[in-house]
Amino acid sequence: MTAPLEGLLVADFSRVLAGPFATMYLADLGATVVKVERPGSGDDTRAWGPPWTEHTSSYFESVNRSKLGLTLDLADPADQAMACELARRADILVENFRPGTLDRMGLGYEQVRDGDPATGRPGNRGIVYASITGYGSGAGASIPGYDFVVQAVGGLMSITGEPDAPAQKVGVALVDVLTGKDAVIGILAGIAARARSGEGVRVEVDLLSSLLGALVNQASGYLATGTPPQRMGNRHPSIAPYETLACADGQLAVACGNDGQFRRLAAAVGLAHLADDAAYATNSARVAHRDALAIALEGRLRAQPVAHWDGVLRGVGVPAGPVGDIGSAFALARDLGLEPTYAAHPGHVAQVRNPVRLSGHDPGPGMPPPRLGEHDAVVRGWLSGGDPSLARLALDLTEC
Repeated sequence: MTAPLEGLLVADFSRVLAGPFATMYLADLGATVVKVERPGSGDDTRAWGPPWTEHTSSYFESVNRSKLGLTLDLADPADQAMACELARRADILVENFRPGTLDRMGLGYEQVRDGDPATGRPGNRGIVYASITGYGSGAGASIPGYDFVVQAVGGLMSITGEPDAPAQKVGVALVDVLTGKDAVIGILAGIAARARSGEGVRVEVDLLSSLLGALVNQASGYLATGTPPQRMGNRHPSIAPYETLACADGQLAVACGNDGQFRRLAAAVGLAHLADDAAYATNSARVAHRDALAIALEGRLRAQPVAHWDGVLRGVGVPAGPVGDIGSAFALARDLGLEPTYAAHPGHVAQVRNPVRLSGHDPGPGMPPPRLGEHDAVVRGWLSGGDPSLARLALDLTEC
């Protein structure tokens, strides 16, 4: 099967995480991605270490595989012209500059779409132009957007952590990741719309909106009641038991989403009578009596280690599992045949496999993340030449 996005060119003017994450997904799906970086220093994340790899930071490598590396000084007129030519040839442009910045360089959406009559530079009416901001292009345009701060002001920290402890961030830049995925959704929708109309579209996503959209039941609960939800540690505001419970040697995560699962849980730990007790027979009753329920369950669970109960509960179809670490998570995925990583290229760390699986298409490891300016000569030569086809670029790459 031909890769789904083969034949599409992405001009990647983004840096740090949300944008590069989105463009890496497009590369995994077959698009040709040209990553534009500042000469000398490149993407900020090249300096975000440790950990380091032989070439750069593992942070940079996590979101930049399968891209062509091009350095351009967007303050230099000659490099600006080359950037505009890249945008003119592209099917997709992704950027996360502060609103208005690229307009001053002739690379704003309308400028790319319509061209510049004063210089005779043609437009690109088919461009799918994706802008990623922290707080939108209106009143929040001047506010710099960083995941950690958006987790704070966007309410995610307020519902993360123990009730009697300070608000806590999530252990990864989750808002950036969610926004990157939203950007990919918008871009693919734009490509589909272009296939019908022949005209490109502008796609706008922002960190705050992506976070609010991802708060799902917590956001809906606030809208329904007017009361902001609070931190509950590992407990769920609407389901019980849905939390970590103490066993003899550690914590077991247990998630009973319906009464049938609870009945099986109760029987498996020797508390079958609880399923017929009015205080626990329904989910709403269990939520109202969650403290007493946890004490009763832990009274049985503490008699055996986590591994014992993990096996018992899996055996009766109760969602449960040990609280592991990232290493044990990769081990579990391998044990389940999910092949969670791509093999490492020489001098580079292994890459996390793209979780999207399509029949007939395996993205494979692709190319390693580019060294700074690695493909400058070939991409600059292609942009300066008369043949704008991707076939020409591919040929130039094989000959270099």
